[in-house]
Amino acid sequence: MKKQLLIAVIILLALVAKGSLFIVEEGQQAIVTQFGKPVGDVKYAGLHFKTPLMQEVRTFDRKILKWDGDPNQIPTKDKRYIWVDTTARWRIVDPLLFYTTVATQEGAQSRLDDILDSVVRDAVSSHLLVELVRGKDYQAPEGTVEVLDFEGQKIVTDNLTGREEIFNNIFAEASKSIPAYGIQLVDIQLKRINYIEQVRLRVYERMISERKKVASQFRSEGEGEKANILGQMQKELKRIESDAYREAAQIRGKADAKAAAIYAEAYSRDPEFYAFMRTLESYRTAIKENTKLVISTDSEFYRYLQKPR
Repeated sequence: MKKQLLIAVIILLALVAKGSLFIVEEGQQAIVTQFGKPVGDVKYAGLHFKTPLMQEVRTFDRKILKWDGDPNQIPTKDKRYIWVDTTARWRIVDPLLFYTTVATQEGAQSRLDDILDSVVRDAVSSHLLVELVRGKDYQAPEGTVEVLDFEGQKIVTDNLTGREEIFNNIFAEASKSIPAYGIQLVDIQLKRINYIEQVRLRVYERMISERKKVASQFRSEGEGEKANILGQMQKELKRIESDAYREAAQIRGKADAKAAAIYAEAYSRDPEFYAFMRTLESYRTAIKENTKLVISTDSEFYRYLQKPR
């Protein structure tokens, strides 16, 4: 009987010990509740104690958690409608306050949706589109100053706010209200920014029109340059042909003069022999194969054939 009682006592003590001990894993933190009300928190990993049967333990992550907002359609200050997709990183720093305000990570995500979406919307709608897409390292081409016309005002783009500064301001503004939920905002960044579908199509059409305009200008300039080159080529070709014709005429004239001089000299030495040779050349030129001549007997052309001696 005593042995059975001892075993029962040991089992009871084991159950009490098991119910009074709990382990917080590395990367986690916990709160202790008593009858549903939080009575303490545990921020570090290890073995801890609680009142058995009366107290319960709820654990939360200590690691950095992710928040991804839904892409929102937001108008910028210059009335450009864009899709803005943002992401943030956060963590639980006060589990007791976190539990009493939002209770769960899903509740925290919902509260972050309200806060961050509102802050991002206010920031986007109060800045120009060019400020949202340009980084702090953007520089205008050397020697130029970019001026933006906004509502009749000329704004030098070098004086505009950059994307990094805008999101630093968003981070600072959101960080003011988030600690009230036991949460620390680690970072918030822009994932993607784009025109809405209707505006994007108009932008693509305008880009295509501008590219066609530039291409047409290049073609026109190319045709003008082509015509200029062809004109210069024709002019140069005619000059070369004219020079060649003049040179050929001069050479031909000199050759004819030289030939005439030779003929004259030959004629002056023996006119009869010269006449005979010229007549033979005429025969060679005029009489071809299957050629028939009809001439009178007293023709000069027939003279050497009548009297060959």
